Amino acid sequence: MTGGPALEVVEYTDPFCPWAWGSEPVLRRLRRELDGAATHRRVFGILFDEDEEPAPDPAAETAWYAEFVARVSGHTGAPRPVRLRWVAASSWPASLAAAAAEQQGPEVAERVLRRLRESSFVRGEPADTPERIAAALHGVPGLDPELLAAAAASPAVRERVARDRAETRAPRAEVVGLRGAGPHPGGAKEIEDGYRYALPTLVFHGPAGCRVVPGWRGPGEYLAAARAVCPGLPSGPPQGSPDPAELLHRYRSLTAPEVPGGPPPGAVTLTTGSGPLHLSPDEAAVSPLLSHDAAP
Repeated sequence: MTGGPALEVVEYTDPFCPWAWGSEPVLRRLRRELDGAATHRRVFGILFDEDEEPAPDPAAETAWYAEFVARVSGHTGAPRPVRLRWVAASSWPASLAAAAAEQQGPEVAERVLRRLRESSFVRGEPADTPERIAAALHGVPGLDPELLAAAAASPAVRERVARDRAETRAPRAEVVGLRGAGPHPGGAKEIEDGYRYALPTLVFHGPAGCRVVPGWRGPGEYLAAARAVCPGLPSGPPQGSPDPAELLHRYRSLTAPEVPGGPPPGAVTLTTGSGPLHLSPDEAAVSPLLSHDAAP
């Protein structure tokens, strides 16, 4: 990182992780707070792997997972679907698309990942195939869909996501066996061949060392970790949220925790299974969330 920011933030995530979805308001705020002071790297951890055996009773699995998502939503305040139609068969296609989108710039990458999350946690139809991904990404501003599809199918992007998967399964020692209070303290998950980071987990690297902040956390914990490893960061209190209208213009899609005072002026508000989703007029004009057609 010579010549650039001294702080690196690594985020372990998955497009279909409900805790990661619920953490988006806090993580968006963190990126605003650290704008220009840190580099950010996403690692796609593959929550649903492609070699897993299919559920013997898909309907029962979907009902169980919908209840789990509802419990997570109760903690995070994030929307959940009125009806979850299926559990994602694999995280690979969506993770490949999200990784490929980074080639088209950070704004496109953010919007692509947001749309993929919304396919599962708002519409209830996880975009887990190339066809569903294309439908979920309809109208994303600045996105070249053909370029994205070609990159997502390329060996280079698949190798990148395979490295992400492996990195997620080599967690730092301080989160292995971690126990703590709260709904999601973030200890590494024991899996068949070892451990993987809980999602989301953020790792902060700076001149003064490394700090891991796993699980469901508040903005103060993230900023404290950043300042601990990078003492040169400003030490004042976190800034307040920008004007809601500014947030809506910037992100095009907001959940209630981001605008606790209610919808910004001009927002198009969708009713979900728990709480509203606010879309900008431009986003509402192209969003597949407003279409009642089932995904293929």
